[in-house]
Amino acid sequence: MSSIKDVLVPANEEGTRATILKWCKAVGDSVIKDEPLVELETDKVTVEVPAPASGTLIEVLKPESAEVSPDEVLARLRLPGDSTLAVESGSPIAATSIETARAAAGNRADSDLLSPSVRRMLHDHDIAPGDISGTGRNGRVTAQDVTRHVSQTAHVAAITPLPAAAKAPPTDANTLVPHTAMRRRVAEHMVRSLAEAPHVTTLFEADLSRVLKHRALHAKNYESRGARLTLTVYFISACVRALRIHPEVNATFRQDAMELHGDVNIGVGTALGDKGLIVPVIHRAQQLSLFEIAQRLQQAVEAARTGKLTPQDVRGGTFTISNHGVGGSLLAAPIVINQPQVAILGVGRVQRRVCVVDAEGGESIAVRSMCYLTLTIDHRALDAFQANAFLSLVVKTLEQWPDTAEALQD
Repeated sequence: MSSIKDVLVPANEEGTRATILKWCKAVGDSVIKDEPLVELETDKVTVEVPAPASGTLIEVLKPESAEVSPDEVLARLRLPGDSTLAVESGSPIAATSIETARAAAGNRADSDLLSPSVRRMLHDHDIAPGDISGTGRNGRVTAQDVTRHVSQTAHVAAITPLPAAAKAPPTDANTLVPHTAMRRRVAEHMVRSLAEAPHVTTLFEADLSRVLKHRALHAKNYESRGARLTLTVYFISACVRALRIHPEVNATFRQDAMELHGDVNIGVGTALGDKGLIVPVIHRAQQLSLFEIAQRLQQAVEAARTGKLTPQDVRGGTFTISNHGVGGSLLAAPIVINQPQVAILGVGRVQRRVCVVDAEGGESIAVRSMCYLTLTIDHRALDAFQANAFLSLVVKTLEQWPDTAEALQD
Protein backbone atom coordinates (compact mmCIF):
# COMPACT_ATOMS: atom_id res chain seq x y z
CA MET A 1 0.00 0.00 0.00
CA SER A 2 1.41 3.38 -1.03
CA SER A 3 2.41 5.71 1.81
CA ILE A 4 1.96 8.78 -0.41
CA LYS A 5 -1.47 10.20 -1.23
CA ASP A 6 -2.07 12.53 -4.18
CA VAL A 7 -4.37 15.53 -3.77
CA LEU A 8 -6.37 15.91 -7.00
CA VAL A 9 -8.50 18.61 -8.56
CA PRO A 10 -12.12 17.42 -8.13
CA ALA A 11 -13.28 15.53 -11.22
CA ASN A 12 -16.90 16.72 -10.92
CA GLU A 13 -16.29 20.19 -12.32
CA GLU A 14 -17.78 19.29 -15.75
CA GLY A 15 -14.43 19.73 -17.49
CA THR A 16 -14.01 23.29 -16.19
CA ARG A 17 -10.51 24.59 -15.55
CA ALA A 18 -9.91 26.31 -12.23
CA THR A 19 -7.43 28.72 -10.65
CA ILE A 20 -5.76 28.15 -7.30
CA LEU A 21 -6.84 30.98 -5.01
CA LYS A 22 -5.10 30.06 -1.76
CA TRP A 23 -3.25 27.22 -0.07
CA CYS A 24 -4.62 26.73 3.44
CA LYS A 25 -1.61 24.64 4.48
CA ALA A 26 2.14 24.93 3.93
CA VAL A 27 4.66 22.22 3.16
CA GLY A 28 5.52 20.39 6.39
CA ASP A 29 2.11 21.03 8.03
CA SER A 30 0.06 18.19 9.45
CA VAL A 31 -3.42 17.81 7.99
CA ILE A 32 -6.55 15.97 9.06
CA LYS A 33 -8.81 14.16 6.61
CA ASP A 34 -11.53 16.44 5.16
CA GLU A 35 -9.76 19.55 6.49
CA PRO A 36 -9.69 22.38 3.88
CA LEU A 37 -6.36 22.16 2.05
CA VAL A 38 -6.67 24.54 -0.91
CA GLU A 39 -9.25 26.90 -2.42
CA LEU A 40 -10.05 26.78 -6.16
CA GLU A 41 -11.96 29.33 -8.21
CA THR A 42 -13.84 28.25 -11.34
CA ASP A 43 -15.82 30.49 -13.66
CA LYS A 44 -18.85 29.78 -11.50
CA VAL A 45 -17.96 29.19 -7.86
CA THR A 46 -15.17 29.02 -5.30
CA VAL A 47 -14.68 25.55 -3.85
CA GLU A 48 -12.53 24.10 -1.08
CA VAL A 49 -10.57 20.94 -1.78
CA PRO A 50 -10.41 18.88 1.43
CA ALA A 51 -7.50 16.67 2.43
CA PRO A 52 -8.23 13.14 1.13
CA ALA A 53 -6.50 11.62 4.17
CA SER A 54 -4.71 12.56 7.37
CA GLY A 55 -0.96 13.02 7.15
CA THR A 56 1.74 15.58 6.36
CA LEU A 57 1.85 17.89 3.36
CA ILE A 58 5.24 17.08 1.77
CA GLU A 59 4.91 18.60 -1.70
CA VAL A 60 2.98 21.43 -3.38
CA LEU A 61 2.97 20.98 -7.15
CA LYS A 62 0.83 23.95 -8.14
CA PRO A 63 1.36 27.49 -6.77
CA GLU A 64 -1.33 30.06 -6.11
CA SER A 65 -2.76 31.66 -9.29
CA ALA A 66 -1.88 28.56 -11.35
CA GLU A 67 -4.57 27.15 -13.67
CA VAL A 68 -5.46 23.49 -13.16
CA SER A 69 -7.74 20.89 -14.75
CA PRO A 70 -9.95 18.13 -13.27
CA ASP A 71 -7.96 15.14 -11.92
CA GLU A 72 -4.68 17.09 -12.04
CA VAL A 73 -2.36 16.49 -9.05
CA LEU A 74 -2.16 19.53 -6.76
CA ALA A 75 -0.03 18.22 -3.92
CA ARG A 76 1.11 15.07 -2.09
CA LEU A 77 0.57 13.89 1.47
CA ARG A 78 2.71 11.48 3.47
CA LEU A 79 0.39 9.15 5.38
CA PRO A 80 0.91 8.20 9.03
CA GLY A 81 2.92 5.03 9.65
CA ASP A 82 5.08 5.48 6.55
CA SER A 83 7.99 3.07 7.07
CA THR A 84 10.04 4.49 4.21
CA LEU A 85 9.52 8.21 4.66
CA ALA A 86 8.50 8.42 8.31
CA VAL A 87 11.69 10.07 9.49
CA GLU A 88 12.19 12.78 12.05
CA SER A 89 11.34 16.26 10.86
CA GLY A 90 14.91 17.43 11.31
CA SER A 91 16.51 14.60 9.37
CA PRO A 92 18.27 15.22 6.03
CA ILE A 93 15.63 13.20 4.14
CA ALA A 94 12.68 15.20 5.50
CA ALA A 95 14.51 18.48 5.13
CA THR A 96 15.41 17.71 1.53
CA SER A 97 11.82 16.77 0.65
CA ILE A 98 10.30 19.83 2.27
CA GLU A 99 12.92 22.31 1.11
CA THR A 100 12.68 20.98 -2.45
CA ALA A 101 8.93 21.65 -2.45
CA ARG A 102 9.37 25.05 -0.89
CA ALA A 103 12.06 25.99 -3.34
CA ALA A 104 9.84 24.94 -6.24
CA ALA A 105 6.98 27.09 -4.97
CA GLY A 106 9.18 30.02 -4.06
CA ASN A 107 11.47 30.40 -7.05
CA ARG A 108 9.89 33.46 -8.58
CA ALA A 109 12.52 33.69 -11.27
CA ASP A 110 11.38 30.41 -12.76
CA SER A 111 8.71 31.24 -15.38
CA ASP A 112 7.25 27.74 -15.13
CA LEU A 113 5.88 28.64 -11.68
CA LEU A 114 4.22 31.85 -12.80
CA SER A 115 0.48 31.75 -13.43
CA PRO A 116 -0.64 31.99 -17.08
CA SER A 117 -2.07 35.47 -16.52
CA VAL A 118 1.20 36.71 -14.98
CA ARG A 119 3.24 35.21 -17.84
CA ARG A 120 0.99 36.96 -20.36
CA MET A 121 1.31 40.29 -18.55
CA LEU A 122 5.12 40.00 -18.36
CA HIS A 123 5.29 39.13 -22.06
CA ASP A 124 2.95 41.98 -23.08
CA HIS A 125 5.06 44.55 -21.20
CA ASP A 126 8.45 42.99 -21.99
CA ILE A 127 9.33 42.55 -18.32
CA ALA A 128 11.61 39.87 -16.86
CA PRO A 129 10.32 38.14 -13.68
CA GLY A 130 13.54 39.04 -11.89
CA ASP A 131 12.86 42.76 -12.41
CA ILE A 132 9.90 42.64 -10.02
CA SER A 133 9.85 42.11 -6.26
CA GLY A 134 7.17 39.49 -5.65
CA THR A 135 4.76 39.77 -2.73
CA GLY A 136 3.21 36.32 -3.11
CA ARG A 137 3.99 33.23 -1.08
CA ASN A 138 7.78 32.81 -0.80
CA GLY A 139 8.35 35.89 -2.98
CA ARG A 140 6.36 34.67 -5.99
CA VAL A 141 5.38 37.36 -8.51
CA THR A 142 1.61 37.96 -8.65
CA ALA A 143 -0.59 39.80 -11.14
CA GLN A 144 -0.90 42.65 -8.65
CA ASP A 145 2.90 42.93 -8.53
CA VAL A 146 3.05 43.28 -12.32
CA THR A 147 0.26 45.87 -12.32
CA ARG A 148 2.01 47.88 -9.62
CA HIS A 149 5.34 47.69 -11.47
CA VAL A 150 3.77 48.83 -14.75
CA SER A 151 1.95 51.69 -13.04
CA GLN A 152 5.09 52.86 -11.23
CA THR A 153 7.15 52.66 -14.40
CA ALA A 154 4.53 54.65 -16.31
CA HIS A 155 4.37 57.20 -13.51
CA VAL A 156 8.16 57.65 -13.49
CA ALA A 157 8.16 58.01 -17.26
CA ALA A 158 5.36 60.57 -17.05
CA ILE A 159 7.21 62.80 -14.56
CA THR A 160 10.71 62.46 -16.03
CA PRO A 161 11.59 65.82 -17.62
CA LEU A 162 11.96 65.74 -21.39
CA PRO A 163 14.20 67.95 -23.49
CA ALA A 164 12.54 71.29 -24.14
CA ALA A 165 12.01 70.51 -27.82
CA ALA A 166 10.46 67.12 -27.10
CA LYS A 167 8.06 67.93 -24.26
CA ALA A 168 4.53 66.56 -24.63
CA PRO A 169 1.36 67.48 -22.75
CA PRO A 170 1.06 65.57 -19.42
CA THR A 171 -1.21 62.51 -19.40
CA ASP A 172 -2.56 60.23 -16.70
CA ALA A 173 -0.93 56.81 -16.54
CA ASN A 174 -2.94 53.81 -17.72
CA THR A 175 -3.87 51.14 -15.20
CA LEU A 176 -3.76 47.44 -16.00
CA VAL A 177 -6.43 45.44 -14.13
CA PRO A 178 -5.84 41.67 -14.37
CA HIS A 179 -8.83 39.53 -15.30
CA THR A 180 -10.31 37.37 -12.58
CA ALA A 181 -10.69 33.66 -13.23
CA MET A 182 -14.45 34.20 -13.54
CA ARG A 183 -14.03 36.92 -16.16
CA ARG A 184 -11.62 34.78 -18.21
CA ARG A 185 -13.98 31.79 -18.14
CA VAL A 186 -17.02 33.90 -19.05
CA ALA A 187 -15.11 35.34 -21.99
CA GLU A 188 -14.01 31.88 -23.16
CA HIS A 189 -17.56 30.53 -22.83
CA MET A 190 -19.07 33.41 -24.81
CA VAL A 191 -16.59 33.07 -27.65
CA ARG A 192 -17.14 29.29 -27.78
CA SER A 193 -20.94 29.71 -27.78
CA LEU A 194 -20.87 32.16 -30.69
CA ALA A 195 -18.45 29.94 -32.61
CA GLU A 196 -20.51 26.77 -32.14
CA ALA A 197 -24.11 27.96 -32.57
CA PRO A 198 -25.74 30.21 -35.18
CA HIS A 199 -27.73 32.71 -33.09
CA VAL A 200 -31.10 34.16 -34.10
CA THR A 201 -33.22 36.51 -31.97
CA THR A 202 -36.98 37.13 -32.04
CA LEU A 203 -38.63 40.12 -30.30
CA PHE A 204 -42.06 40.41 -28.64
CA GLU A 205 -43.59 42.82 -26.15
CA ALA A 206 -45.83 41.94 -23.22
CA ASP A 207 -48.47 43.86 -21.27
CA LEU A 208 -47.71 43.18 -17.59
CA SER A 209 -50.76 44.99 -16.18
CA ARG A 210 -52.34 41.82 -14.78
CA VAL A 211 -49.03 40.55 -13.42
CA LEU A 212 -48.46 43.85 -11.59
CA LYS A 213 -52.00 43.75 -10.20
CA HIS A 214 -51.43 40.21 -8.90
CA ARG A 215 -48.09 41.24 -7.40
CA ALA A 216 -49.64 44.20 -5.63
CA LEU A 217 -52.21 41.89 -4.04
CA HIS A 218 -49.76 39.20 -2.89
CA ALA A 219 -46.35 40.84 -2.34
CA LYS A 220 -46.88 41.60 1.36
CA ASN A 221 -48.13 38.09 2.05
CA TYR A 222 -45.09 36.58 0.34
CA GLU A 223 -42.78 38.94 2.23
CA SER A 224 -44.32 37.91 5.57
CA ARG A 225 -43.59 34.28 4.65
CA GLY A 226 -39.99 34.99 3.79
CA ALA A 227 -39.96 35.41 0.01
CA ARG A 228 -39.84 38.48 -2.25
CA LEU A 229 -42.32 38.39 -5.11
CA THR A 230 -40.20 39.91 -7.88
CA LEU A 231 -41.17 40.12 -11.54
CA THR A 232 -38.51 37.52 -12.34
CA VAL A 233 -40.64 35.00 -10.43
CA TYR A 234 -43.46 35.52 -12.94
CA PHE A 235 -41.12 35.21 -15.91
CA ILE A 236 -39.81 31.90 -14.54
CA SER A 237 -43.35 30.64 -14.00
CA ALA A 238 -44.47 31.65 -17.51
CA CYS A 239 -41.40 29.98 -19.04
CA VAL A 240 -42.08 26.78 -17.11
CA ARG A 241 -45.53 26.55 -18.66
CA ALA A 242 -44.25 27.30 -22.15
CA LEU A 243 -41.34 24.85 -21.86
CA ARG A 244 -43.71 22.04 -20.84
CA ILE A 245 -45.81 22.66 -23.95
CA HIS A 246 -42.77 23.24 -26.20
CA PRO A 247 -40.19 20.71 -24.94
CA GLU A 248 -37.95 21.29 -27.96
CA VAL A 249 -36.90 24.58 -26.33
CA ASN A 250 -36.03 22.75 -23.10
CA ALA A 251 -33.37 20.72 -24.83
CA THR A 252 -29.73 20.09 -25.69
CA PHE A 253 -28.46 19.90 -29.26
CA ARG A 254 -26.39 16.77 -29.94
CA GLN A 255 -24.68 16.00 -33.24
CA ASP A 256 -26.91 12.98 -33.84
CA ALA A 257 -30.10 13.91 -31.94
CA MET A 258 -32.00 16.44 -29.84
CA GLU A 259 -32.06 15.60 -26.14
CA LEU A 260 -35.38 16.72 -24.63
CA HIS A 261 -35.10 17.19 -20.89
CA GLY A 262 -37.74 15.85 -18.53
CA ASP A 263 -37.05 18.42 -15.82
CA VAL A 264 -37.29 22.17 -16.32
CA ASN A 265 -34.14 23.61 -14.71
CA ILE A 266 -34.11 27.37 -15.20
CA GLY A 267 -30.93 29.37 -14.77
CA VAL A 268 -31.22 33.03 -13.83
CA GLY A 269 -28.39 35.38 -14.79
CA THR A 270 -27.19 37.18 -11.65
CA ALA A 271 -24.82 40.14 -11.83
CA LEU A 272 -22.00 40.27 -9.29
CA GLY A 273 -21.05 43.89 -9.87
CA ASP A 274 -17.56 44.28 -11.31
CA LYS A 275 -16.77 40.62 -10.60
CA GLY A 276 -18.83 39.25 -13.46
CA LEU A 277 -21.95 37.16 -13.93
CA ILE A 278 -23.11 33.83 -12.56
CA VAL A 279 -26.17 31.69 -13.36
CA PRO A 280 -27.67 29.82 -10.38
CA VAL A 281 -30.23 27.20 -11.38
CA ILE A 282 -33.80 26.67 -10.10
CA HIS A 283 -33.98 22.88 -10.41
CA ARG A 284 -37.25 21.02 -11.23
CA ALA A 285 -39.15 24.28 -11.49
CA GLN A 286 -42.11 22.40 -13.03
CA GLN A 287 -42.82 20.97 -9.55
CA LEU A 288 -42.85 24.33 -7.76
CA SER A 289 -45.67 26.70 -6.88
CA LEU A 290 -45.27 30.43 -7.48
CA PHE A 291 -44.33 30.92 -3.82
CA GLU A 292 -41.77 28.10 -3.95
CA ILE A 293 -40.22 29.64 -7.07
CA ALA A 294 -39.96 32.95 -5.20
CA GLN A 295 -38.27 31.19 -2.27
CA ARG A 296 -35.78 29.33 -4.44
CA LEU A 297 -34.94 32.42 -6.47
CA GLN A 298 -34.31 34.55 -3.39
CA GLN A 299 -32.08 31.87 -1.86
CA ALA A 300 -30.12 31.44 -5.09
CA VAL A 301 -29.53 35.17 -5.64
CA GLU A 302 -28.45 35.73 -2.03
CA ALA A 303 -26.07 32.77 -2.20
CA ALA A 304 -24.61 34.07 -5.47
CA ARG A 305 -23.96 37.55 -4.12
CA THR A 306 -22.42 36.28 -0.87
CA GLY A 307 -20.20 33.71 -2.58
CA LYS A 308 -22.00 30.74 -1.02
CA LEU A 309 -23.13 28.89 -4.16
CA THR A 310 -22.07 25.26 -4.42
CA PRO A 311 -21.10 23.56 -7.72
CA GLN A 312 -24.48 21.80 -7.68
CA ASP A 313 -26.27 25.18 -7.54
CA VAL A 314 -24.96 26.15 -11.00
CA ARG A 315 -25.20 22.78 -12.75
CA GLY A 316 -27.85 21.18 -14.91
CA GLY A 317 -29.61 24.23 -16.35
CA THR A 318 -31.85 23.55 -19.35
CA PHE A 319 -33.00 27.13 -20.09
CA THR A 320 -31.75 30.57 -19.03
CA ILE A 321 -33.39 33.92 -18.27
CA SER A 322 -31.45 37.19 -18.39
CA ASN A 323 -33.49 39.97 -16.75
CA HIS A 324 -31.34 42.86 -17.97
CA GLY A 325 -34.25 45.22 -17.26
CA VAL A 326 -33.30 45.35 -13.57
CA GLY A 327 -30.38 47.53 -14.65
CA GLY A 328 -32.62 49.92 -16.59
CA SER A 329 -32.22 48.41 -20.07
CA LEU A 330 -35.33 48.61 -22.24
CA LEU A 331 -34.20 46.25 -24.97
CA ALA A 332 -31.30 43.83 -25.35
CA ALA A 333 -30.82 40.57 -27.17
CA PRO A 334 -28.64 38.14 -25.18
CA ILE A 335 -26.49 36.92 -28.04
CA VAL A 336 -24.69 34.18 -26.15
CA ILE A 337 -26.69 31.05 -25.40
CA ASN A 338 -25.59 29.24 -22.24
CA GLN A 339 -24.21 26.13 -23.95
CA PRO A 340 -25.27 23.37 -24.28
CA GLN A 341 -28.78 24.88 -23.98
CA VAL A 342 -30.62 25.97 -27.13
CA ALA A 343 -32.30 29.23 -26.03
CA ILE A 344 -32.09 32.20 -23.67
CA LEU A 345 -34.81 34.72 -22.75
CA GLY A 346 -34.03 38.42 -22.38
CA VAL A 347 -36.34 40.62 -20.29
CA GLY A 348 -36.37 44.43 -20.57
CA ARG A 349 -37.40 47.09 -18.07
CA VAL A 350 -41.12 47.61 -17.49
CA GLN A 351 -42.22 50.96 -18.92
CA ARG A 352 -45.52 52.79 -18.97
CA ARG A 353 -46.41 53.32 -22.63
CA VAL A 354 -49.36 54.57 -24.64
CA CYS A 355 -50.89 51.66 -26.53
CA VAL A 356 -53.79 50.84 -28.80
CA VAL A 357 -55.97 48.25 -27.02
CA ASP A 358 -59.08 46.33 -27.92
CA ALA A 359 -62.29 47.78 -26.53
CA GLU A 360 -66.00 47.20 -26.93
CA GLY A 361 -66.98 48.30 -30.37
CA GLY A 362 -63.43 48.74 -31.62
CA GLU A 363 -60.16 50.13 -30.29
CA SER A 364 -59.07 52.75 -27.77
CA ILE A 365 -55.93 54.45 -26.49
CA ALA A 366 -54.68 53.37 -23.05
CA VAL A 367 -51.57 53.50 -20.89
CA ARG A 368 -50.14 50.04 -20.11
CA SER A 369 -47.12 48.62 -18.29
CA MET A 370 -45.16 47.08 -21.15
CA CYS A 371 -41.83 45.31 -21.51
CA TYR A 372 -39.84 43.82 -24.39
CA LEU A 373 -39.03 40.11 -24.40
CA THR A 374 -36.38 38.59 -26.66
CA LEU A 375 -35.67 34.93 -27.30
CA THR A 376 -32.28 34.04 -28.75
CA ILE A 377 -32.12 30.52 -30.16
CA ASP A 378 -29.55 28.10 -31.51
CA HIS A 379 -30.67 27.90 -35.13
CA ARG A 380 -29.21 24.39 -35.43
CA ALA A 381 -31.85 23.20 -32.96
CA LEU A 382 -34.81 25.55 -33.46
CA ASP A 383 -36.47 27.48 -36.26
CA ALA A 384 -38.32 30.81 -36.18
CA PHE A 385 -41.71 29.10 -36.08
CA GLN A 386 -40.81 27.21 -32.89
CA ALA A 387 -39.22 30.26 -31.29
CA ASN A 388 -42.25 32.45 -32.02
CA ALA A 389 -44.69 29.81 -30.79
CA PHE A 390 -42.80 29.50 -27.50
CA LEU A 391 -42.47 33.23 -26.91
CA SER A 392 -46.12 33.82 -27.91
CA LEU A 393 -47.18 31.45 -25.14
CA VAL A 394 -44.92 33.17 -22.60
CA VAL A 395 -46.50 36.52 -23.50
CA LYS A 396 -50.02 35.09 -23.39
CA THR A 397 -49.39 33.59 -19.95
CA LEU A 398 -48.17 36.92 -18.60
CA GLU A 399 -50.95 38.98 -20.18
CA GLN A 400 -53.74 36.67 -18.99
CA TRP A 401 -52.36 36.16 -15.49
CA PRO A 402 -53.53 34.47 -13.31
CA ASP A 403 -56.05 32.52 -15.43
CA THR A 404 -53.47 30.61 -17.47
CA ALA A 405 -51.18 29.99 -14.47
CA GLU A 406 -53.57 28.57 -11.88
CA ALA A 407 -51.46 25.42 -11.45
CA LEU A 408 -48.58 27.55 -10.19
CA GLN A 409 -50.54 29.53 -7.61
CA ASP A 410 -50.55 28.75 -3.88
